[in-house]
Order: sequence, then structure tokens, then C-alpha cells
Amino acid sequence: MRLPRASGVLLHPTSLPGPHGSGDFGPAAYHFVDWLVSGGQSLWQILPLGGIGPGNSPYMSSSAFAGNVLLIDLAELQAQGWLDEADLAPVPALKPERIDFAAVVPYRMARLASAAARFAAGASTAQRAEFDAFCAAQASWLPDFALFMALVEAQGGQLWSDWPRPLATRDAAALAQARAELAARIAFWTFCQWSFFRQWAKLRAYANGKGVQIVGDAPIFIAHQSAEVWANQHLFELDGAGRPTVVAGVPPDFFSATGQRWGNPLYRWSAHAKDGYAWWVERLRRTFELVDIVRIDHFRGFAAHWEIPASEPTAVKGRWVPGPGEALFKAIAKALGPMPVIAEDLGVITPDVEALRKKFAFPGMRILQFAFQGDASDRFLPHHHEPDTVVYAGTHDNDTVAGWWATASDHERHFARGYFATDGHDMPWTMIRAACASVADTAIHAMQDVLCLPTGCRMNHPGKESGWWEWRFQWNQVHAWHAQRLAEFARLYGRSNP
Repeated sequence: MRLPRASGVLLHPTSLPGPHGSGDFGPAAYHFVDWLVSGGQSLWQILPLGGIGPGNSPYMSSSAFAGNVLLIDLAELQAQGWLDEADLAPVPALKPERIDFAAVVPYRMARLASAAARFAAGASTAQRAEFDAFCAAQASWLPDFALFMALVEAQGGQLWSDWPRPLATRDAAALAQARAELAARIAFWTFCQWSFFRQWAKLRAYANGKGVQIVGDAPIFIAHQSAEVWANQHLFELDGAGRPTVVAGVPPDFFSATGQRWGNPLYRWSAHAKDGYAWWVERLRRTFELVDIVRIDHFRGFAAHWEIPASEPTAVKGRWVPGPGEALFKAIAKALGPMPVIAEDLGVITPDVEALRKKFAFPGMRILQFAFQGDASDRFLPHHHEPDTVVYAGTHDNDTVAGWWATASDHERHFARGYFATDGHDMPWTMIRAACASVADTAIHAMQDVLCLPTGCRMNHPGKESGWWEWRFQWNQVHAWHAQRLAEFARLYGRSNP
């Protein structure tokens, strides 16, 4: 589906300001939407909305369907009568520019537990009816998720494949007993999901009403320690004990000499094909209930994916294995119709990947930071862009532009200065302007680059396991000229919010 000419900003909600240790769906999120509108922007790109996993990554969530409960606005729960004013005291001794997950997680989880208990004890008839309607609408995934999370707690955080055999293999009697014994925690996790979805729906409706669409993110792979792998073991490459036999990653590349061993279990695509890719249809259907446009991460994996033996410590000894190709997207299109999808076509892109993307008219991605390592033939340079693409100066996986420029090679610096006709003194905004001027239908600017922030504000570093996903901004860093300049570029290059 062709996207209209537009521009927007990449910022995950966890990076928003706020008093409770990490960004959430509270007032700062609504203010950010208003700020986008003042800057002429019509897109807000976020990262996956699922819960965080190892290394605090949103790409290793415990569910492909559930939301990140750390994003729940605690003040809204207090307004509902489920928390006291004292519960909203700020997290003490935290730096506002970083998320200290070790402090934030217990702080927020304790307050969510209090809110869930009060809801259970005194929900109004209307609140209970709304809650019950939500549970009915999400019945395809919610019961498994809530039970899985309760079991993870009861089993001390062990991998589900190490649980007692009846639970790991989902013996019906064992699950029935677990539901009875863990009813309170199942109710807690269900309440949290209702709160997440209810608050997000309100925020998204506000954004849409202001002419701002949400660009979401669907990771191609999901974590082994997730409700979906546990509940659908036949759909993944697992051994008899439920452990992955092969895992996902990418071969050695720009980011790492030993590649990236992500560790996610790979799909058993033959099993997906037998039931018409029903799990994937449901996954995309649910994702589009949350966002307006979906960026499918690691799109090239649908043409062929890098298969790494689970016993290997790095991604070096892997092999390319064919993916489902067009059969998957034909099934999804048949069920859901035309889809506003962005294909993350970065990495080792072969002709079959490009053919798959173009067959379904999914716009690809172009990263300006990658454009200056070679010569004028580089496909990331603006003069090679095509309308059905999305252009970024850098994504959440890149350094900030200021950080990239500080460490760029002499060749890159010389090439970029000549290409942009600049002395390089303001490279973040030079690249933002170039992205806006591109013929690409969509231009997305990382918030760090709008604010001209250095390497220390980078969101993620692929291949490095800890210390990432922590960055936050503060409103005192944002000045009137930031929005004014964005609005002027949007006007000049035909990207203004209509």
C-alpha cells in the first residue's frame, strides 16, 4: 500500500519525560502529540509495544500480543480510584535522562498490584462490564498470556522448558490446577492488560484526531520465553524438551564481526503453512488494532533467514534457509486486505528479498548514515531513493547523527560534506533536511537527532546485550525552534500534516 507523502518522529513512549522513572501513556505522551502537530508532523513511530525481555529489549517480549505494563499511566489509575495520591510519589534518586530498570520495575509493579487489588475489591458495574468485554475480545491470546506470566512467577523465573513436565507440555489437568491455584495473579496480569489497552486506545485516538498516525513495529521473531511459544510449540523449531534446536540472528555485518546471535527460536514454517498461516494472520490483525502502520522488522527473513545451531555461541556458523516468501503475505492479504506495511529491508539484501517487497508494494527503508562509505552508486544516497521508501538519518539501532559524525571516517566526512554542500557544523539537521527533500514518500527523524544529541543518547547498539533502551529526554531540552524548523521543512518539501 502506497503511503502518503509525510514525515514524523521516532520516539518510543518509554523515552518520554514523567515522574515515575520511565515514560508512559500519561500527560507527556499527549503533549508530545501536540508538539508533533506544532512541527507539522503526521507520524509518530514507536518501537514494539510488548513487554521488555533480556537486556530490557522490547524485541524480546514475553508475548507477541500483550502490551508493556510499564507503560501504564499510574496517574490515570489514581484518577479511577485504584491508587492513592501517596502512591504517585516520584521514584527517588533517579536520573531523569536514563531509565534505571532495576528501580523502575519494582516501583511500577507494586503500584499496579495495588490498583489491581482495589479494582477486584470494588469495581463499579460499568467498569466490570468494560473489563469483561475486553477479556472476551482478547480471548484468543489473553488467557494463555495471563497464565504464562503467573506460572513464570510461580516457577521462580525459570524458562518454561524447565518447568515440571506437565506444565511445560500443557497437560490439561496441570493447567486447570494452575489456573485455580494462581487465580489471583492471573487476575492481576489480566487487569494490567486491560489498563494498557484502554489507555493506549485513548492516546491513539487523540493522536489520530490531531492528524497523527502511529507507526508500530512487529519483530519478525519472538522470544522463547514467551506465552506464544509455550502455547504453540508445534509452530517453532523445538526439541522434545521444548528447547530451540536452531535460533535466529544475522551473519557478520556492519554492526558485528561475529554477527548477531539473537537467540529467538525459528519458525517451523511447514506447520504454519498447514493451517494457512493463521497465527501470523492473527498477529498482524491484532497489531493493526493498536497502530495505523506496521514496520515489519527484519523483512529479509521472510525470503530467507540465518539459521544458527542453538549450541553455537556466535552467529558465525549459520546458514541461509528459505522462508515462507509470498505464500505468507498472500494469506495475510486474503484475510486482512491491503496493509500499510513498512518492510525493514536492511542487511544482506538479495534480489529475492527486493522482489518479495515489491510484489506486495511494501515500502523499504533507506538510512542516510549508511550512504557515505562507498561512492555515488550507494543505494542509500538520496539520488537513488524511490517513492516507495521510508528514509531515516538513523534508526533506533544506529548511533545518533552527532555521534556518527564525531567518529565517521575521513572518507565519509569528505564525501558527506561535498554531497550536502556543508562544512558539517550541523550534520543532524543537514540530514533531516535531506530526508525531507528526498522523493521517498515517508521521512522519519529520530528525536535524538532533532535535539542534536551525542552518542550517549543512543537507543540501542545491535550485538551489545546491556545498557541500552534506557534513554529519555526532558522538555527543557526542546525549544520552540525545533518544532518551527520541522514545520518549515515539512512545508517546503510537501510533508505537512494536513
